[in-house]
Amino acid sequence: MHAASRRRMPEPRLSLAVQAATADADLPHASTLRRWLRAALSRDARVTVRFVGGREGRALNARHRGRDYPTNVLTFVYDDTVPLSGDLVLCVPVLRREAREQGKTFRAHCAHLVIHGMLHLQGYDHARAADARRMEAREKRVLARLGYPDPYPE
Repeated sequence: MHAASRRRMPEPRLSLAVQAATADADLPHASTLRRWLRAALSRDARVTVRFVGGREGRALNARHRGRDYPTNVLTFVYDDTVPLSGDLVLCVPVLRREAREQGKTFRAHCAHLVIHGMLHLQGYDHARAADARRMEAREKRVLARLGYPDPYPE
């Protein structure tokens, strides 16, 4: 094996902005978000993570997906070249409700959906069954490395 082939590739660079458009005080810190995003990142990226309330979440979902209800995470890709550029919008009331319903901590559910959104930003999708299996497998591996349980228990 050549020395060049043993060299580690440099870690992708991440430029992160965090916006909180909700009064919720228990949101993950930027350093935590950075750790979660880096764990799922495969190339340089500029990402904004925005936490919103139900009204903004509903308006964005209606405007961009034609669905008149707030959803847990929306991913907006602005540039899919390097560096990748986009936004992840997380609707805090939906995340809290889903976490309660699924018997998860808010933090674990938030980590899952930040990673889920980051994978969407990098081109992963779950429209077809094979794509969903690939995306879910990646989510499970990343979450396990971060110490979080499988978000898709049987």
